[in-house]
Amino acid sequence: MKTLLNRVYSDYLMPSRLCEYEALLVQARQSGYRQLSVRDFHRAIRQEGSDTGKVVVHRHDIDSDLRTARKMFALEVKHGVRASYYFRLSTLDYGFMRAIEAAGSEASYHYEEVATFAKRHRLRCGSQVRERFPEIREMFVHNYQRIRDDLGTPLATVASHGDFANRRLKVINHELLRDPDLRRRCGIECESYDSELLRHFDLYISDRPYPVFYFPLSPFEALGRHQRICFLTHPLQWETNWVDTTRCNMVRLAEELAWRT
Repeated sequence: MKTLLNRVYSDYLMPSRLCEYEALLVQARQSGYRQLSVRDFHRAIRQEGSDTGKVVVHRHDIDSDLRTARKMFALEVKHGVRASYYFRLSTLDYGFMRAIEAAGSEASYHYEEVATFAKRHRLRCGSQVRERFPEIREMFVHNYQRIRDDLGTPLATVASHGDFANRRLKVINHELLRDPDLRRRCGIECESYDSELLRHFDLYISDRPYPVFYFPLSPFEALGRHQRICFLTHPLQWETNWVDTTRCNMVRLAEELAWRT
């Protein structure tokens, strides 16, 4: 019951936390951190090696709630912060994505072809899904190239989305990009979960729903204690959006029911 009440509060009743997000941007700047996108950080470590100085890399996974994502972007523009925004097919907004790129930040693809394919074909075993990887890779290439062409900008980095189907199947979307030929075909420099990228961070923080908010610790506590921080956020953790949250919950329920039948 407590878990359900926490979920209802988080989804529908929680006050906006955007002032907290702005305070973090200000504190990071005052503490001498560069605030970069994944793309900028990846290129910096290629050029500078591990000696990047104090850095906070901002990664936003736009699973839903474009309204709050735009508000977070406006705060970053206000404070001269660069960040990466990864959009699912269901959240693509080319006007917003072009504005992100024009501001020097990064707009790219939050891909989920493995989970999408498994649900569409009602595959319930990880080995069955992996056998279909050649088809799924072509599905990824088609979606990636369409987004790149419509946006008119190369997509240097991408980020895997985590779906309930991935957790059930124990097959992550990232497995798809372990194929170097696929990366070369698309021109992908880096995947946000690449070990070669992650090893350059001293700390990786992700936001969490109420009442936890952050894992493994608050970014406010991390500033000054860690040099290179990656901070993953999701707009729905920072401000409630009744309409979008209800739509996403209904889609999730429908997908799960269809997958089981």
